[in-house]
Amino acid sequence: METLEFIIYPDGRVQEKVTGIVGASCAEVTAAIEAQLGQVLSHEPTSEFFATKAQQSEVVNTQTTFSNW
Repeated sequence: METLEFIIYPDGRVQEKVTGIVGASCAEVTAAIEAQLGQVLSHEPTSEFFATKAQQSEVVNTQTTFSNW
């Protein structure tokens, strides 16, 4: 599940935490929000940022043999 968490501090700073999004696509999700919030002071990528989506492929090999019984 994708979640965006915002903590708004009394001095106006906003901390944003993104979870559930694998890879750098979290930047696409948060770009519009960050543009409205103002100046971004820092980014701290999580382990999910550096992860890659697992792709599963299935190859089925069938072999038919005939017996001369």
